[in-house]
Amino acid sequence: MKLWEGRFKKQLDKKADDFNSSIAVDSRMVKEDIAGSIAHAAMLAKQGIIAQQEAEAIIDGLSGILADIQSGKLEIDADAEDIHTFVEAKLTGRIGDAGKRLHTGRSRNDQVALDLRLHLKKLCGTLRGQLIDLISALCDKAEKYAGAVMPGYTHLQRAQPVTFGHHLMAYAEMFIRDIGRLDDACGRMDVSPLGSGALASTTYPLDRGAVASDLGFTGVTHNSIDAVSDRDFAIELASALSLVMVHLSRFAEEIVLWCSWEFKFIELDDAFSTGSSIMPQKKNPDIAELVRGKSGRVFGDLMALLTVMKGLPLAYNKDMQEDKEAIFDAFDTVMLCLDAFTPMIETIRVNTQNMRRAAAEGFINATDCADYLVGKGLPFRDAYKAVGTLVALCIEKGHTLESLPIEDYKSACGLFEDDVYQAVSLDRCVEMRKVYGGPAPENVRGQIDRVRELIGGLK
Repeated sequence: MKLWEGRFKKQLDKKADDFNSSIAVDSRMVKEDIAGSIAHAAMLAKQGIIAQQEAEAIIDGLSGILADIQSGKLEIDADAEDIHTFVEAKLTGRIGDAGKRLHTGRSRNDQVALDLRLHLKKLCGTLRGQLIDLISALCDKAEKYAGAVMPGYTHLQRAQPVTFGHHLMAYAEMFIRDIGRLDDACGRMDVSPLGSGALASTTYPLDRGAVASDLGFTGVTHNSIDAVSDRDFAIELASALSLVMVHLSRFAEEIVLWCSWEFKFIELDDAFSTGSSIMPQKKNPDIAELVRGKSGRVFGDLMALLTVMKGLPLAYNKDMQEDKEAIFDAFDTVMLCLDAFTPMIETIRVNTQNMRRAAAEGFINATDCADYLVGKGLPFRDAYKAVGTLVALCIEKGHTLESLPIEDYKSACGLFEDDVYQAVSLDRCVEMRKVYGGPAPENVRGQIDRVRELIGGLK
């Protein structure tokens, strides 16, 4: 049965029918579709638009349909045009003519806009929880390694000393911003479009506010044309999801580097690694690589939504049926990635000795050495040149700044004394970086406390 059959004399071509159908995608919104219909039916009765007895029959019938679907007693018909058509047909089949009154005062246009907003709100809540779990795991790992010295990088070249905990907390900050973007987008989405009809509302005296309140919305949309044609919320969410994947992908890239033999800063747990079909020595970071690769899929979903919407006149157009597959895929992909990524982080083993060795061999305390000379009264540019000479000498003789003899220091500048070894100590270099946001271990612990307090308030 088609809801629009009365106007047509011929059945829709089978291929065209299959092409037109969205049941394969929108069937996942069945719970939201039924919840919206129950709220709508209750309001119709309260407003005297349908009889209370009819509303009760509709609500009981819809509740029974949902219970049967959830128990497996009722399967969703893959040949139905969409989930709205399927539910209404089943309802009418079960309760008779009363079921035909359900659609009074609404259109599939405002109905699908409602279902989509409700479903995306639910997905936002799930994803938000996953991000909080990841941030919590990062805090736990960062606390354990708040003082573990490692090289910080610019241009993928060893630059200055940081700690592993400090590095991890940089990602925690990114994911906190991701939660903020999700919350912002979800807040703008949190208004009910139901009652907007196809585009011009209705002559029935609907109580849109009551339905919105029943369904947990903070308010209603203000323009009926905009309400049914707006998919900004889906694009906003896809954009926020894309940034989540940017951050996961950057993190995944570093994990791939860190667990390579060339770095060997970490080792992935066997449960989150795979082997080679031909090279028995291999332990591949496939989970991290897949996360990195799936970022392109989510970016593609965002681009698909932008492209679908960019040329559409108001109000509803069938092109907009493409919105759900893209935004659902974006959410599904990000949530799938987080399901694997968080336990991978929780189980990594950290090689602090290799990190420290890389820090020492990278001369990342050179700036601190120059600052030592500045403290002795030498202009920074002269200090910079003197330390550059020392680094070249270290490379030539196979030394680090921590092991270079004092005679070599003095050959570069007479201001060097034995206390230079304290100045270039990697631990001290890190500990002295106490500027707010810096890598001093006490700062890192402060960052962890702040983030834990933040996510505690987000739960």
